[in-house]
Amino acid sequence: MSTTAVPDVAVAPVDEGFWTRTRKVGLVLVALGLLATVLFGALATDATARFTLSEDAAGAALEIHGTFGAVLFGLITLAAGGAMLAGPPKRWFIPLLAMGLVGFVLSFLCWQVSDAPAGQNFMPLVNIVRGTFLLALPLIFGALAGVLCERSGVVNVAIEGQLLMGAFSGALFGSISGNVWVGLVAAAIGGSFISLLLAVFSIRYLVDQVVMGIVLNLLALGITGFLYERLMQTDAARYNSAPRFSNWEIPLLSDIPVLGPALFRGNIFLYLALLLVLVIHIGLFRTRWGLRTRSVGEHPTAADTLGVKVLGLRYRNVIMAGAVAGIGGASYTLALFSFTKNMIGGKGFIALAALIFGRWSPTGALLAALFFGFADQLATYLGAINSIIPGQFLAMLPYLATILAVAGLVGRVRAPAADGKPYIKG
Repeated sequence: MSTTAVPDVAVAPVDEGFWTRTRKVGLVLVALGLLATVLFGALATDATARFTLSEDAAGAALEIHGTFGAVLFGLITLAAGGAMLAGPPKRWFIPLLAMGLVGFVLSFLCWQVSDAPAGQNFMPLVNIVRGTFLLALPLIFGALAGVLCERSGVVNVAIEGQLLMGAFSGALFGSISGNVWVGLVAAAIGGSFISLLLAVFSIRYLVDQVVMGIVLNLLALGITGFLYERLMQTDAARYNSAPRFSNWEIPLLSDIPVLGPALFRGNIFLYLALLLVLVIHIGLFRTRWGLRTRSVGEHPTAADTLGVKVLGLRYRNVIMAGAVAGIGGASYTLALFSFTKNMIGGKGFIALAALIFGRWSPTGALLAALFFGFADQLATYLGAINSIIPGQFLAMLPYLATILAVAGLVGRVRAPAADGKPYIKG
């Protein structure tokens, strides 16, 4: 095999002038701070906004005057934006951004909670946290599947199809067998089937990976929709009544305020998602497999020269990613719902956005998925308290958060250098 040496090229830093990325984000935060301080402060009422540490209105709560809270947190957002406009060191970018966004959200919530009808002017934090994690579960599994693929140099646009096939397979085989574990294994195999097709066509036959991913999403939608109509709709008791995983409570940890009931009284999918984030993170950055995976995603020719079997590693990682996404799809049908056509509803694409927002890392993907899950849960909560915000806007809130996060907050992120580039062994 012949290789070509590429000389090092010195790249001059780009002069961004006065309007650096930090100052641009700071300007946005200043605008949000003014909006929160003036508008939310004016719309908030004199009622007390209660954030209860339980699942209902009872028990201990964090209380704040509605108008005062909306103005106070708006000023915090304004201060964070002003600090970023001053051009702080780069290490302060994330803390100031987080402070500004949290302040804006809290100002908004002070307005909404204080303005809610009598008896509904409270936010149960346990339910909010629990709902955030439940809604984020398929996003976490899907984003982890994307990490495994794209760190290996294969673009995975087929996350939607992998989640959908996993949800369908889990429901079908779990119903037929009457065994929830059989359904879980079937879900992993269903997701792996879509990934196997992605691997074969993109790695072996060099088909454009983005186009292939879209085709596989349509294939999964067609197969599951057809079998749903032929089997599940005609005999739901036999083919669409899979058993459910029960919740497992972890002693002591479940007694921690707010986080305990939300995190440590969950089902297997919650624990498995958090465990996979840890395992994949350690695997990618602390093991030989991870070093080889990252080298294949960055410079496959150099990895091949050192004896790494590039194509074989890509096959294994892509198929393993499909199994992870398939299990994520089963978090719907083996824990929450019966299967319905196209029940994933675009969550695979949000998981892809979480992957980019999380900068192709497992922990970053987790945090991004929780961000989108919170946006989804917030829309549900606002609908429950009869918010004056139109229902159509609330329904699109998770997707709007996705667009804003990827387009406006990610900044300059770099995918693995060989991501989406087929490798032809010389």
